[in-house]
Amino acid sequence: MDFGTGHGYLLIGGLILVGAGLLILSLIVNLRVAHSVRDDVRHREKLLEYYRNIFSQLGVILIGIGVSLFIFFFQQNYQDQKRRETELQQVLAKLAARIARGTPVVASLGEFDELLDQGGPYVSPDLGGTNAAVSAQGTELGKQVAEILLVERDVDVQAFDILNLSSDFETSFVVNELDPTLWFNIVRDENDIKYATTQLALDYKDLLDAIGGGSVEAAVANPEKERKIKQEVLDIFYDADLLRLSSRRHLGRACWLFSKGRGFVALAPADVIEADARSHQEWIDRAKPLLTQSKSGSGDCFKLLHYGQAN
Repeated sequence: MDFGTGHGYLLIGGLILVGAGLLILSLIVNLRVAHSVRDDVRHREKLLEYYRNIFSQLGVILIGIGVSLFIFFFQQNYQDQKRRETELQQVLAKLAARIARGTPVVASLGEFDELLDQGGPYVSPDLGGTNAAVSAQGTELGKQVAEILLVERDVDVQAFDILNLSSDFETSFVVNELDPTLWFNIVRDENDIKYATTQLALDYKDLLDAIGGGSVEAAVANPEKERKIKQEVLDIFYDADLLRLSSRRHLGRACWLFSKGRGFVALAPADVIEADARSHQEWIDRAKPLLTQSKSGSGDCFKLLHYGQAN
């Protein structure tokens, strides 16, 4: 019986009402007993006394069961509510810790921004991107590769595992109350972050293999090597763009949820955050107004993304 939907309380109320009805019926029968005593109808008097006793006993039993069930489930619901409040406080505390630890990690994405957004916002070549990250050739490609190798040393892609906030939700009631679309998008972004960080490590290795043992300048001067290097650079940029979009959306969503306090479990997905975007810049432009209005600590949620800020 699901008492959370009110069906259980209807049952309790029904038991008490039926019990009270039986007690009232026993009183009516008792009046008939009195009439039978007055009229000296012994046989009817004994029969009515029997019915009276049955009705009164059943009524008391049903009322007792109803009251006992009410007390039991009232106490149970109170305990469940207290447990829910405790879990909610714990989830919020873990969420705050994830945001605090994830913010400096996401801040490191600024180095990818400098590479990806040269000559305009980056758009994947498959979608018609034409900025410097996509179009660089020859000497410019060599400079680009040198900068990529510097970023490889400066940005620890494995540190993005700290953004895995679903692990804080999945062992609590939150996972059952959170909007299914919102939960799916949280897990999707975590999977994309994991995929991007894994692929970036492989992409860096493939780039070094394409360069060979010589200098970058000598490698790009060789047409065959330049073609391979260009492909590896584009692969790195694709995965780096996926990493920055998924990480910023993930952190921005977490901050937005945290800004709503205990009520975040009842939130519907925010389209400006969740809807698919053609590019990172498109998502930034769309989500910025909402994230700027959402506060976390002393600042707004958009500042945590460190987009367009020098490191």
